[in-house]
Amino acid sequence: MQIVAGLDIGSSAIKMAVAKKKQDGDIEILGLAQESSAGVRKGSVVKPEETADKIFSLKQRLENVSSQKIRGALVNIGGSHIILTSSHGIIAVSRADGQISKEDVERVMAAAENFPLQSNNEVIDMFPKQFMIDGVGGTKEVVGMKGMRLEADVIAMCAFSPYVRNLTEAVLSADIEMLDMIPSPLMAAPTVLTPRQKELGVALVDLGAGTTSVSVFEEGDLLHAAVFPVGSENITNDIAIGLRTDYEIAERVKKEFGTLGNSGGKRLEKIDVPETGILSFSPKTLNHIIEARMKEIFVFVQKELKRIERQGALPAGVVFVGGGAKLPRLAEFAKKELKLPSRLGSPHGLATFETDPAFLGVMGLVAQGFAGGRGEEGVSFVGQGAVEKAKKIFKMFIP
Repeated sequence: MQIVAGLDIGSSAIKMAVAKKKQDGDIEILGLAQESSAGVRKGSVVKPEETADKIFSLKQRLENVSSQKIRGALVNIGGSHIILTSSHGIIAVSRADGQISKEDVERVMAAAENFPLQSNNEVIDMFPKQFMIDGVGGTKEVVGMKGMRLEADVIAMCAFSPYVRNLTEAVLSADIEMLDMIPSPLMAAPTVLTPRQKELGVALVDLGAGTTSVSVFEEGDLLHAAVFPVGSENITNDIAIGLRTDYEIAERVKKEFGTLGNSGGKRLEKIDVPETGILSFSPKTLNHIIEARMKEIFVFVQKELKRIERQGALPAGVVFVGGGAKLPRLAEFAKKELKLPSRLGSPHGLATFETDPAFLGVMGLVAQGFAGGRGEEGVSFVGQGAVEKAKKIFKMFIP
């Protein structure tokens, strides 16, 4: 039986899922759990030892629930330090008859990876946009075709090397092998996006606690992605300031009374606050606080869509995941602000009763594990560049 584990390390929570593939092809979730985060700031691991303790605790819980030994996992890498850049590679086709092989494709991708990087940054993944044969572009599948010169336009996803090392150290210290490193903007895509949506044009927005990410797909491939250092915990901070209360009470108010696109009634809401008594607040005031911050987040999203000339021009619209997507009436509010069809993500191809948007990312990680064919049986995946780099980092921590 092939088993795959996913590990989603976020700003407010660390989530893990263990799954197996059923005979009908669906993925069955055997165990799903979360721990509050430690050592993570704005999606990046800053104190690996604290994060490792949480991961190890989560691993033990899931091993007991699923009756499966967890040796390795697909792990997300998040944070606003993740950036995208375009690059270009060119090689001569190796065979005398000009037939392009898989090795030629690997070589041209490696050539595209050879570009100047900012200090302390490294490439964590590469996404081909198109291949060109003898100067003729627009081709996506070139193996078996013939030509003398092969070129590739690619999107390179880069990350801050110290954060990559911190993440790797935390996972390794929890006695888990990192099977693959998946950028956070992409982790939920296999779970919530259909091939049809990716073909038409769709944006996936992950509303996390410390960060928000957007990834755009078109013609079946990744077109663009970005991560912003603002998320749902910023809404909580604004509520705490606006209502003059502490963070924990503000989080409770947000979860119990928060909504979008509705000014609320005139009646004051009241909740009991330990030690200080009753907190009274106007639903209208609360609504204004939440809407103001959410509009700011959508400005970031719109800016990225405008950058790639897709503002208001994605036929499949916007799909929301992440803990912040649980705000009531989010889809209606987003449709108005982004001027695009909007909906909450829901899992497909998964045998699970869990539909919480906060867990769709970790479910996407296990889905990618099965799609790439690597579970405990150890077959290799796509995206080995990041894994090989992670293995080099592993050696730094092995005595």
